[in-house]
Amino acid sequence: MSTTEAVAFWDGVHAARPAADGPRPNARLTETVTGLPPGDALDLGCGEGGDALWLARQGWHVTAVDISAVAVGRLAALARSHGLDDRVVTVRHDVHTSFPPGGFDLICAHYLQTPFALDRATALRSAAHALRPGGRLLVVDHGSAAPWSWNQDPDARYPGPREIAADIGLAPETWTVERADSPRRIATGPDGSTAEVTDHVLLLRRTA
Repeated sequence: MSTTEAVAFWDGVHAARPAADGPRPNARLTETVTGLPPGDALDLGCGEGGDALWLARQGWHVTAVDISAVAVGRLAALARSHGLDDRVVTVRHDVHTSFPPGGFDLICAHYLQTPFALDRATALRSAAHALRPGGRLLVVDHGSAAPWSWNQDPDARYPGPREIAADIGLAPETWTVERADSPRRIATGPDGSTAEVTDHVLLLRRTA
């Protein structure tokens, strides 16, 4: 499917939801980043912007990208309304075809999963190479489907964090796996309902 179709799909997903005034950050982000010295962060697939806004409040300078113009437009407006537009830059970007320029101390890819063609391994490898020495790449994937998920395919497969790391194929003398596990949590959907879900969490650190 084309980029145009992917943009239309994700614009529709975001437009169907009311604009969030205070989107929550992802739990795996806050537990990983709390205590780290702030620097430059890249949020791949920023969605409603909870992660980008939380990082900005912790002192990070954030580049937030998403394929959806609806998502980045709403986040830009939110950043302004919360007085964080000096710390949050929003960019509509398709990581299937290119990667945002620059060097980063933290790159987050939360639920960068899509029904459209996406060479995730290449995108995540590019992210790892965009890290500065000491920088971290946090990849959090769905390990199960929530009732409100766009993907309700009963045959859907969810690769684990070690498999994701192997697909990225980074040299161990340059990138170290700091975390690779599959914790469960209670998640809250857009309608306020809750369900237990599994996250596949991979944390890589560039050591050289």
